[in-house]
Amino acid sequence: MQRRKFLKKSGLTTAGLMSAPVLASCKTENKPENTPATISVTKPIAICTWNFVNATAKAWEVLENDGNALDAVEQGVMVEEADVNNETVGKGGRPDRDGNVTLDACIMDKDGNCGSVVYIQNIEHPVSVARKVMEETPHIILAGKGAEQFAYEQGFKKEDLLTESTRKQYEEWKKTSKYETTINIENHDTIGMLAIDKNGDIAGACTTSGMAYKVAGRVGDSPIIGAGLYVDNEVGGATATGVGEEVIRTVGSFLIVELMRQGKSPQEACEEGVKRIMKKNEGRKDFQIGFLAVNKKGETGGYCVHPGFTYREYSENGHENRQVQSFYTG
Repeated sequence: MQRRKFLKKSGLTTAGLMSAPVLASCKTENKPENTPATISVTKPIAICTWNFVNATAKAWEVLENDGNALDAVEQGVMVEEADVNNETVGKGGRPDRDGNVTLDACIMDKDGNCGSVVYIQNIEHPVSVARKVMEETPHIILAGKGAEQFAYEQGFKKEDLLTESTRKQYEEWKKTSKYETTINIENHDTIGMLAIDKNGDIAGACTTSGMAYKVAGRVGDSPIIGAGLYVDNEVGGATATGVGEEVIRTVGSFLIVELMRQGKSPQEACEEGVKRIMKKNEGRKDFQIGFLAVNKKGETGGYCVHPGFTYREYSENGHENRQVQSFYTG
């Protein structure tokens, strides 16, 4: 923890030393030809997978009041974790095949610090536990009972996450115990959120209850840094939704950020990410993947396997639900 504080202080000092020459260079009259005088940057901005209008509204509230991107993404996704009508995230999420609601979440800040909890039970807000892992421990991932015990030590309360609705659905499912992936389940799924604050700093968060009726112990891509979420403050951020196993195999979110580093737009990077997955799954149509990305300029993009995936965007330009193109057109 002392090392982390030292690095943060060192970073602030370096930033202060750099500011004068950088500002001076901006005033030079000898600009290269064809270089635009200004670059249009959209900030602040908050985006999330699917049409989670209340989540982006909460994130925007934080950003509009000069809050930072990390607080914005945490508070944004917490809205869905607390919504019992959202049966794929947080409280009210569908259980595994043993009847237990198990949650996964991660969070990542502008400095590359990150935290994650996997297969945690009885805690309504796993994203906040993930942040505590990031800020209060030398670790990145805590799992299962260890993560749950850590949450209690940090002041989180034990809650029954199974609602009457999801309990009834589970009892009905047990009659056949048939496991299959449903495309665009309830037209929403995992919530992954990315934000840029007024300082231009980027953060991201991702949280889910995972696949309904999964094998006990299963963990998808959502809490895995580089798979379900990745942020590089120099480049941008990316997040994913859908069948996590396929995202993990390509380290999808990291791949998309690296493609943006190489010069691709968020849209181009998301398309390439999906196409790489489909190249390894030629002819398969039984799963959905959706990628969402934002670059340092605030440009956004998304792409998916099947039609139906959308993302919600909130900036000074408005609050919109954006349809995205898909690998399969129908």
